[in-house]
Formats: sequence, structure tokens, C-alpha cells
Amino acid sequence: MIPLVLMAVALGITQALDNGLARTPPMGWLSWERFRCNVDCEKDPENCISERLFKKMADLMVSEGYRDAGYTYLCIDDCWAAMEREPNGSLVADPKRFPSGIRALADYVHAKGLKLGIYGDFGRKTCGGYPGSEFYLQQDAETFASWQVDLLKLDGCQSEPTDDDIGYPVMEFYLNRTGRPILFSCSWPVYQMEHNMTTNYTSVAHTCNTWRNYEDIQDSFDSVLDILDFWGNNSGDFLNLTGPGSFSDPDMLIIGNFGLSPGQERIQMGMWALLAAPLYMSVDLRSIRRESKELLQNKRVIALNNDKLGYPARRVLVSIQRHAGRFQVWRKMLSTPGAYALGVVNSSDEGCPTC
Repeated sequence: MIPLVLMAVALGITQALDNGLARTPPMGWLSWERFRCNVDCEKDPENCISERLFKKMADLMVSEGYRDAGYTYLCIDDCWAAMEREPNGSLVADPKRFPSGIRALADYVHAKGLKLGIYGDFGRKTCGGYPGSEFYLQQDAETFASWQVDLLKLDGCQSEPTDDDIGYPVMEFYLNRTGRPILFSCSWPVYQMEHNMTTNYTSVAHTCNTWRNYEDIQDSFDSVLDILDFWGNNSGDFLNLTGPGSFSDPDMLIIGNFGLSPGQERIQMGMWALLAAPLYMSVDLRSIRRESKELLQNKRVIALNNDKLGYPARRVLVSIQRHAGRFQVWRKMLSTPGAYALGVVNSSDEGCPTC
């Protein structure tokens, strides 16, 4: 449970973000979906979670045009830390996989005109079993700021979902108090949903720059459709609280991986743009297909995603059957008066040469 001192701090937090970030949906690259928790650098040095991997992705984000297209956050996900904190309680990166430390990696990333994101967890341990931030919220916020981190993704494994309503605002308070602008990405609603709790989305939107409120995306079209169904149903009316400064996050772009056909990749890219979703690629930029790269860098789709109104599309029509020709129609209001964008999704997974 949250200590009483943290509860007292939470009661004094104002109901508004004051970091000025995420006025449009953030864009970047995130390691999880493609690289997961691969820490075996002896057998798989090219793909393990290490400073080597993140430096290479940073290089490619610049040289291959992703930064100039708007993808500016390079985000480390779980499994970067050592298994134990230092004697003074501070988090520390795994010394074998990140021998230079996170601050040096941040300097490398910043020198390329990019921003560095890092992963933490509100619970005792992260999802991968690494040290969590429970009882260390202030110290960890100050550590991340001292490392010049620009984004914190705070997960919720091994935590009590009933504590989230207090704990996440407390972390936001400590992040803001560091004086460093750190975009705050929350997983608060996900864990409450899994425990059949009702999430206070108003509080979430006042605390978090982006917030995950559904299951992790997997590398499949079924996973994309499942997420779209959740957003279409809009349970809890969370879409009304999505906009500049605080965006609901349907999870990573899996474009360029293994599970989507070219047409299905276009569906994900187009729908994430219509939903005003954060655009975090999770793909190996060293081997991405040309067509996938061009889609991720499509200027018109990115402009739609970045429309300054920040309005997420609503599903206005859906046919009865999910497969065999089921289709959906979505509508997004734009900042230009009277202008809308429409999305029509055919979710059929059938195909033939003449279809």
C-alpha cells in the first residue's frame, strides 16, 4: 500500500498537467514489441537490450529520415536496469549491457536531435522482474532527471491497482518538481481494467501526457482489430478526455514486423493517425522494408495525426460481422472549421488474386 506521507502529497496536487508537453501526439521508437526482454548479449549481441542497440536505432532515426518526419523520442522499455539497486537506493543500468550508463546514452541521443525515454514501474518489480519504483518514487524521479531523460513510461506490474489513483499523480508531482520537462506515459488504466475497476479518466487525463488503457499490442492483425474495437466502443467515454497534453495510447506501431500484410499496415497507420494516437514505432530499423518505411514517413498521414485540435476519431458505423467483409467507418474532426477526416476499414482477412 502507498505510505501515508505519499497520500498527503497526493492531496495537494492540482488537477492539471504543468509540463507543457505532448501538445500533439508524441512520436518515436520504442523497443518492446520487437525486442522484448532479450538480455542475452553473449548469444545475440545485435538484438539484446543494450546501449549498442539504442545507439544504432538513434543513428538510423536520423540517417533514414525518421527524425525529420517527426519521430523524436527514442524509448528504452523494460529490462535495462541491474537486478538490484545501488546501496543508496538509486537505480542503475545493467553494467554489462549499458557500460557507459544512461546519462551518456542520453547525451548521445540529444546530440542527434532526439529525446530519450526510459521505462519504470509503479510496483515492487517491473514486468520483467527488475527493480520497481514502489517506495522510491521521489528518488527515481530525481534520478531520471539527473540522467537528462525526456520521457518516463511508468508500468504497473506487481502493484496494487487500488493505489494507482494516488501513486501515479504522486510520480507526476515528483517529475514536475525536478524542473526537467519529462513526458509522463502511464499504464494506470490498464491494470484497473484487468481488475474490473472503474477508472477515473478525468484524473488520468490531468496526470498523464499519454495513457495506456488496453492490453499490449501483439504482432498480428487480430490484435490491431481488437484494439480498434475497444476504441470504437469507447467504454467510460475516455475519448472525450483525449486531446492536447493528454492522449490515450492504443500502443505501438507494429508496421515493418512480421504480422501485417501491406494493406493491414496501412490500416494501422491510418487508424492510429485518425485516433490522434502516439506514434511509437517498434521495428528493427536496420532491416525494415522500403514500403513500410515509406508508410511510416508518409507526410500527409503524419499531418493528420498531428492536427492541432488533437481530436480522436469516433466510430460512426460498423457492420455486423467482424470478418468476411465487416467494415467500419470512423470520423475525425479537424482544426480547420468544418473539416473532417473519414476512415473506412475493411477488416476482412480473406484474400485472392481477383478480390
